[in-house]
Amino acid sequence: MLRITTQNGYVEWDKIDIDSIDLPPSEDNYGIPSDDEDLTQKDGANKDGSKDESSMMSTAIIVDNLPEVPEAKFVKLTNVLTKIFGQIGQIRDGGLHMPMDPATKMSCGYAFIEFSSRAEADAAVEQTDGYKLDKAHVFKVSKFDDFEKYAKIPDEYVAPEPKPYTQRENTQAWMMDERGRDQFVCRFGDETEIFWNDAQKSTAVEEYKRSFWTESYVQWSPRGTYLATVHRQGVALWGGSSFGRLAKFSHSGVQFIEFSPCERYLCSGSAHEPSRGNPASVVVNFFDIATGQKLRQFSGAQKDFLASANQRGFVWPIFKWNGAQKDFLASANQRGFVWPIFKWNGLESEDVYTSSSSKNDIKTEENEKEMPAFFARLAKDAVQVYQAPEMTLLDKKSVKLPGVSEFCWSPGEPILATFQPEQNSGNVPARISLMQLPSRNEVRSKNLFNVSDVKMYWQSQGDYFAVKVDHHTKSKKSTYSGFELFRLREPMCPMEVLALPDKAEKIVAFAWEPKGHRFAIIHGDGARPDVSFYSMIEAEGGAKKVHLLKTLKSKTANHLFWSPNGSMIVFAGLKTMNGQFEFFNVDEMETMATCEHFMATDVEWDPTGRFVTTAVTGVHQMENGYHIWTFNGRLLYKQTRERFFQFLWRPRGKSLLSKAQEADIKKNLKKYSKKFEEEDEKIKNQQATMLDKAKQETKEKWEAWVEEKKRKIESDEYQGTLKKILGAEYEKQGAEIVTIEEEEEEIISVVEEPL
Repeated sequence: MLRITTQNGYVEWDKIDIDSIDLPPSEDNYGIPSDDEDLTQKDGANKDGSKDESSMMSTAIIVDNLPEVPEAKFVKLTNVLTKIFGQIGQIRDGGLHMPMDPATKMSCGYAFIEFSSRAEADAAVEQTDGYKLDKAHVFKVSKFDDFEKYAKIPDEYVAPEPKPYTQRENTQAWMMDERGRDQFVCRFGDETEIFWNDAQKSTAVEEYKRSFWTESYVQWSPRGTYLATVHRQGVALWGGSSFGRLAKFSHSGVQFIEFSPCERYLCSGSAHEPSRGNPASVVVNFFDIATGQKLRQFSGAQKDFLASANQRGFVWPIFKWNGAQKDFLASANQRGFVWPIFKWNGLESEDVYTSSSSKNDIKTEENEKEMPAFFARLAKDAVQVYQAPEMTLLDKKSVKLPGVSEFCWSPGEPILATFQPEQNSGNVPARISLMQLPSRNEVRSKNLFNVSDVKMYWQSQGDYFAVKVDHHTKSKKSTYSGFELFRLREPMCPMEVLALPDKAEKIVAFAWEPKGHRFAIIHGDGARPDVSFYSMIEAEGGAKKVHLLKTLKSKTANHLFWSPNGSMIVFAGLKTMNGQFEFFNVDEMETMATCEHFMATDVEWDPTGRFVTTAVTGVHQMENGYHIWTFNGRLLYKQTRERFFQFLWRPRGKSLLSKAQEADIKKNLKKYSKKFEEEDEKIKNQQATMLDKAKQETKEKWEAWVEEKKRKIESDEYQGTLKKILGAEYEKQGAEIVTIEEEEEEIISVVEEPL
C-alpha cells in the first residue's frame, strides 16, 4: 500500500515513488487519451489498427441501379463514381468496391463506397439518391447499416395505429383580417419579429416573435402562405396563426431558396468551395412542398453551371420559373453569384385562366387544360426547359440557341425571351427572340448590331416587353442607348424603337407601371438627372405608337418604385444620394410630397399599394431601422433597430374576384368604403377616449400628489419641525407668502373663413 504524506494540505511529491503506484484496471480513460495511444488513429479504427465493424457499416453506402458493364469498361465506370462521390467526401483507400459476376464477366449493377466519416456518408445519401447518371440509370443510394434495420422487419404485417386527427391551422387566416391590415417581418440581431401594420393607430402591432429563428435570412413564399427560414441542415416552412412549423426540407449547407410562383415547389441551392482536391461544386434540389418529397437533384462542378466562357464566377439563378413576379429584369452581362439558377414559369394549372385568356371572363376548354409548371436554366448554346412535377426536360431536348447568354420568362403566358450576342466577329448579328412554350413557336425576333449589353424588362402582366440596348460605335470608343418595345397582346406582336432625344445620355433606371401601359425612365449624366414618362396606348387621334407624356427636370433620384397598383411612383435617391424621396402622382402629373430618410438602402411597397417602407439595413452602422409612409408621402411611424438586416412585406394571394367584380367595386367605392370609414372613425374615437382617459388619470395623480403634500405641510409635526429649524424667521415666512394665479392661453386651431 502506498502511503502519501501531506504538509499544510499539500502532497510532498518529492517523497513519492511514482513507479510504485498501481491503478485499478479500467477501460474508462474519462475521455483523456494517454500519451502512448496513436492520436492519428483514423475514424473507425481500433487501438490495434484494425477497423471496427460497426463503424465501417455507418460510414459505408450502397449505390444501386448502376450500369452493368463489361470488364473493359470497369475502370471507366469506377472513375465516374469516384468523381461523383469524391466531391462529397473523402473515399477511403480501397473504399470503392464494385462486384463483378465471374460467370458473365459483367458488373453486378451496384457498388459499395466507404467514406472517412459518418457525416460524409449521410451527405452522400442525401445528395445522390435519385441522381440521374443517364436516361436509364437513376441512383438508388442507401446506408449500409440500413440493412440491419430492414432485416428486423417482422414477416407478418402489423398495421400501425392510426394517429388521431388534428385540425391543421388555416394558413390563409391572416388574409381575413377584418380591418384589412397587412403583415411584415423584421430581422435584427438574433431576433425575428412579425408585425401588423396598423395605420389607424400609427404603430406596428407585434403578432409573433422568436429568437434565433433562422441562421441566415427569412423569405416569404410568393403568395404569403409560408415563411421560410434557412439553416445549415436545410429549410423550414412556417405558417398559420401560431406560426408553427409546417414542413422541413433537408439540404446540408443550403444558401439559397426559391419558390415556384404557385407555391407548389421549393428549390434550394448551395455552392461549395474546393476541398480535398475536388473542384468547387453546386447542388440544387427540388422539393414538393405538400409531401416534402425530393423530386430531383442537380449537382456537379461549378464550371458545369457556367453558361459561357465569358461568364465571371457562378451566376445564380441557374433555374428560372416562368412568371416569377420579381423576375422582370435580366442582363446579358451578369457577374458574380446570383440566385436563382433555375427560373420558374408562373402559369401552373390554377393560373391558366387569366384576364388575357378570355375577354368575357369565361373559361374555355383550352383554358381548363392542366398546364404544367416550367422552369429553365442556361446551358452552353442552349436553354434547358424542364416541366414539373415530372422534373424532366421538355420534349427530351434543349432549346438550341447558339451563344445564348441570358433569358427571362414572361410573367403571364409561358413565353421565353432570350438574347444571343453577336458572333463570328460581328458577322452574325445579336438576336432578341420571344418563344412560346411548349410549342416552341417563335412569337417575334429582332436582329441587332454593334451591341455591347442588353437588359430585358417584362411588364407585370406580360402585356409589354422592353429591351434596353447599349450600342457601341464602330470604333468602340463611345456608346449610346435605345429601347426595343414589343406589344404581346396585339396580332403579330408589333414592335418599335424608342430613342431618347440625346442618345448619348446615360440610362439610370427603367420601370414598367404594374397593371398599366406606362413606363418611366431616369436619364442623364449629372447628379440630378431627368425623369421621363411614356405611354404605350393610343394617343388621342393618333396611331398606336409609344409617345412621351412628360419629362421632369433635375430630380434627386437613381431608382424608381411603382405602386403595385400603378398610378403612384416613388423617385428614390439611394446610396450616394443619401435617401431623398419624392412621391409622385402620374395620373395628375404632380408631386404629392418630398421627404428624406438619411442613408436609406431599401424601398418596398406593401402589396396593396397603400404604404411604403424605407429602411436602413445593417450595411451602415448607424440609424438602422425603418420608416412607414402612406402612398402620398405622409410619415406614419418609424422604428429604430440595432443590427437591422431585413424588412419584408407579406405578399397577398391573387384576387378571387373577376375583372367585372373589381370594376363594380371601383364604380361603387363610396358604398364599400363607408364600412371602413365607420371603422376608422370608431378607432379614432377609441384612441381619443383612451387619450382623454390617460390625461384624466395623469391629472388625478398630480392633484392627489399635491393634496398629499399640502396635508403634510399643514400637519403640526411638520410645522413644529420647521419652526425649530427656522427659529425667528418662521414668523416672518408666513407673512411673506403671496399666492399668484396665472392664466395661460393655448391656440388649438386656426380656421380661415371667407368674408
